[in-house]
Amino acid sequence: MNPDNGGTNTRPCADACGTMPACAPLAVPYVPFQQQGSRKYNQADALANGTVFPGLNLPFHLKTEAAALPDSHSTQLQALLFVVTELGLYLDTHQDDAEAFQLFRQYAEMAREAKKRYEEMHGPLTKLSAGQDQAYRWLDDPWPWEFKNGEGD
Repeated sequence: MNPDNGGTNTRPCADACGTMPACAPLAVPYVPFQQQGSRKYNQADALANGTVFPGLNLPFHLKTEAAALPDSHSTQLQALLFVVTELGLYLDTHQDDAEAFQLFRQYAEMAREAKKRYEEMHGPLTKLSAGQDQAYRWLDDPWPWEFKNGEGD
């Protein structure tokens, strides 16, 4: 321990599951450093953990187990949009990572297709999509929360 840096360990951060240092003050944000070529979770685990990268996985008390996520059209779309967002945030600070950019493009296209399929089956997700048909469809029933288990999506 080094008292000159607030009592934190002076070793470089490794790419591992993130943890909040015991010495971190309550109101001071802590953000683990993103490493180049970091390990990545599979899709289900990334969505359940709230990050694609295990090294950025800080504990959260409302964590969902990957196996508990419903296999539905909306969950699949949410997973794709989540990965696009995570990769976009990573690319904000690592724009020269060609592999991440290729994955971003691949998942962005998959998300566009999944959104199109979802809206064809279940109706518009946004007001922008509500006006693309011959009539305004934003208020069409049923709403996503009106589905019961095993119905709809």
